[in-house]
Amino acid sequence: MKKNRKWVILALMVTLLVANIPKRAEASVSVSAVSAILMEQVSGRVLFEKDAHTKRRIASITKIMTAILAIESGKMQQYVTVSENAVRTEGSSVYLKPGEKIKLEDLVYGLMLRSGNDAAVAIAEYVGGSIDGFVYLMNQKAQEIGMHNTHFANPHGLDDHEDHYSTAYDMAILTRYAMQNKTYQKISGTKVHRAPNPDEEWDRVWKNKNRLLSKYKYATGGKTGFTKRAKRTLVSTAGKGDMSLIAVTLNASDDWNDHIAMYEYGFKNFDMVEVLSEGKIDLGKNKYYKNHLILKKSIIYPATKEEMDLFSIKYKLKKLDKRSEDSGKVEQKVGKAIVYLDGKAIKETPIYYYNNTQKKKGFFENMKNIFFSIVGVNANG
Repeated sequence: MKKNRKWVILALMVTLLVANIPKRAEASVSVSAVSAILMEQVSGRVLFEKDAHTKRRIASITKIMTAILAIESGKMQQYVTVSENAVRTEGSSVYLKPGEKIKLEDLVYGLMLRSGNDAAVAIAEYVGGSIDGFVYLMNQKAQEIGMHNTHFANPHGLDDHEDHYSTAYDMAILTRYAMQNKTYQKISGTKVHRAPNPDEEWDRVWKNKNRLLSKYKYATGGKTGFTKRAKRTLVSTAGKGDMSLIAVTLNASDDWNDHIAMYEYGFKNFDMVEVLSEGKIDLGKNKYYKNHLILKKSIIYPATKEEMDLFSIKYKLKKLDKRSEDSGKVEQKVGKAIVYLDGKAIKETPIYYYNNTQKKKGFFENMKNIFFSIVGVNANG
């Protein structure tokens, strides 16, 4: 009897111990995609990934790059004359007509909502001067924003070149960049767009192929893709409260549900934390720093409940002497604040010395300036 009682007590102790172990965020998400990633927009933190750095064919999500280059060209309100070459492009189409004139803006809507390959070529020829010229711009932009495992060979994503590829991670980087542009945000999230039809009495009506915009209430935009070699590809964005997320899947048989599963995981397990606030800081290391140091930018980062107490901040300042106070500069960068999560540096922001103690002009100096201004003579004669 005593022996049985010991086992009961031991079982109760184990149960209590297990019940009091802090619950951590789910280790992963089950997705059908061969490659997938979930990234937070503001910080760029990767919340989930699956084989996200392997180079793969990407199909029509290529058009995100085509769209942002068109938007950044500053020519969105100008008219493009559609070429025979553009009209003959195979695959998905918005049925442009050779010789018709259409706003670049409308072409970008046709590109993003209906995945028009004809629109992609018309945009490339107009913005880049030729397809080759535009492809050069695509690869230049890719390197500029950190897409180091990407190479573009066309503006639409068709399987007509062997060296056209990217990764789930790089496509998230591209989308994070594009989503900083208000025009791109608007176009990407538009459900229906009307564009003039030159030879008909009715407008063209383009409905967005991105079913997540109606299937998932937090969806804000994205781009679909498919070719026989790439299979189904999808980039999407979603926002809930103060958190904005980016999801990418490559070669996914169930991409809509993959994206919803990743978003639900992200929204459930992470919160946005203001780790460092903008404004004045007082480090008290140098008398000349006192009441002069400011941060212009807050650092906001997604974290799980278990990570909330794992943040730390280190401040690195260069030496500052009295001459800096009298230099006449209103502000100058004097160091940086580095945020660590569990001992790993994740973000940093500059620290500025703000000179707000310049000597006030004396009474006679002010009177002299007033006098010179009245007689129309500046202080230099």
